[in-house]
Amino acid sequence: MKKSQAWLPLVFALLLILGMITGYKLRERVPFTQGFFQNSKRTSLQETIDLIRLNYVDPVSTDSLTDDAIEAMLSHLDPHSIFIPAKYLQEVNEDLAGNFEGIGVEFQIIQDTVHVVNVFPGGPSARAGMMIGDKFLKVGDSVVAGTGITSQRIKKLLRGPGATSVPITVLSGTTEKLVTVIRGTIPLYSVDASYMINDTTGFIHLNKFSGTSYEECMRAFENLKAKGMKKLIFDLRDNGGGILEEAVDIADEFLSDNKLIVYTQGLQEPKMEYRCKRPGQFENGQLVIIVDEGSASASEVIAGAIQDWDRGVIVGRRTFGKGLVQKQFGLSGGGALRLTVARYYTPTGRSIQKSYAKGRDAYNDEVIERFHNGEVSHADTIKLSQGVAFKTKGGRTVYAGGGITPDIFVPIDTTGFITDVTPLFEDQHFGKFIYQYYISNKPQFDEYKSAAEFSLRFNAGQKALNSLMEYVKANQIKLPALPEKDRAEMAKRIKTWMARQIWGMPGYYEVSNVYDLTVAKALEAK
Repeated sequence: MKKSQAWLPLVFALLLILGMITGYKLRERVPFTQGFFQNSKRTSLQETIDLIRLNYVDPVSTDSLTDDAIEAMLSHLDPHSIFIPAKYLQEVNEDLAGNFEGIGVEFQIIQDTVHVVNVFPGGPSARAGMMIGDKFLKVGDSVVAGTGITSQRIKKLLRGPGATSVPITVLSGTTEKLVTVIRGTIPLYSVDASYMINDTTGFIHLNKFSGTSYEECMRAFENLKAKGMKKLIFDLRDNGGGILEEAVDIADEFLSDNKLIVYTQGLQEPKMEYRCKRPGQFENGQLVIIVDEGSASASEVIAGAIQDWDRGVIVGRRTFGKGLVQKQFGLSGGGALRLTVARYYTPTGRSIQKSYAKGRDAYNDEVIERFHNGEVSHADTIKLSQGVAFKTKGGRTVYAGGGITPDIFVPIDTTGFITDVTPLFEDQHFGKFIYQYYISNKPQFDEYKSAAEFSLRFNAGQKALNSLMEYVKANQIKLPALPEKDRAEMAKRIKTWMARQIWGMPGYYEVSNVYDLTVAKALEAK
């Protein structure tokens, strides 16, 4: 008896384990049983997914079904509540964070070969000795030349955890060499350009509101003030927004005291006010904000606050009209849900969100409709969708709904091409030509020591235009003969794009702003 009693605990343990295994197997066969440990009723969506998984005639990915179901649900909400699948989440988060782990080069694939078109100064590749014009032959053990390599494939090979090494075999000129690059943190700058247009006027272009935008702007403010800035042109064209708190901190640098910048409120979100909390870098100088139909969300927060407090002048065209606040929630499958949780309101109480009652397609097409109805060309056709009038602190009338209407309207520049040159700008053809022309004439371009000098002295003459036509012919691009006006416009494009090739986005803006009608109007604004 004593011996049998000694074995009883082991027998009970084995029976318990057997019962757990049996229960788990039964659970796999029964998709929606109710048990002691299940307190909530499963939804029809969950039941349907399980039934398909267990009974459908062919193999099917239930993950993709779930993703599609989520997107279908969100389509009944506002246009800015979106589902981010797991495979895209890292890239989305990197863009908001303002950096990623990589080697620090820009590349283009030309004739099945990866060309290095830019090496970030001070980055991992620059430290390893990689140069513009190098051609990738191998990354690690993977041959990447002449193999039908794609941009996504090469990015996957080059990116990886920081402090890890990646051996790259390149053809530098006519010499094959092995370059070992130690991956590092590569910044995704949101300040494209920051420079003095004249002795007293500074210019900053901000392309998004990422986790580093406020810090970048602070450095730009300090640098420009040290150079004598009394007036600032802050360009938010084509800035679709980003992190609200970054926009609030930047607006704080323009506004004084305890002024309200923006407030948010939703059904489940209590009212939250964002106010100035520190002395700003540029509270007193002349301020001009440039906007257009691509300026949205956080860009509109800044423009709305500046307009409502009569702090500066808004120049350009009506903004996009996005006054909704999203919060990102992680999902168990690795993706994320970016859900609208509140609306934001300018200091006077304006909601600038345009209507989405007609659905997502109509909502997104509304900007295109502005080009068709003439709004981008004529100020008197601007539609005030809600028509609700508000008064700024200085007594000026401003409107809610449909975005921020500028104080000074500037029509879209229609002095471009007469001929349809779209094929030249497809598949990155024009950028590839610029890179090849630069490499072929590098000694000539090395003579220019700054973008300002290049802007004054360089003109894309007949030689550049002839080279472009040779590129068009060699790549079988269908382009009609260009009239004189279009040849002049093309020469201007070659000049601005070449400035970008040599000095990056700062060089591009320093040269292109010379021809920019909106910047000219901003310079005149008082």
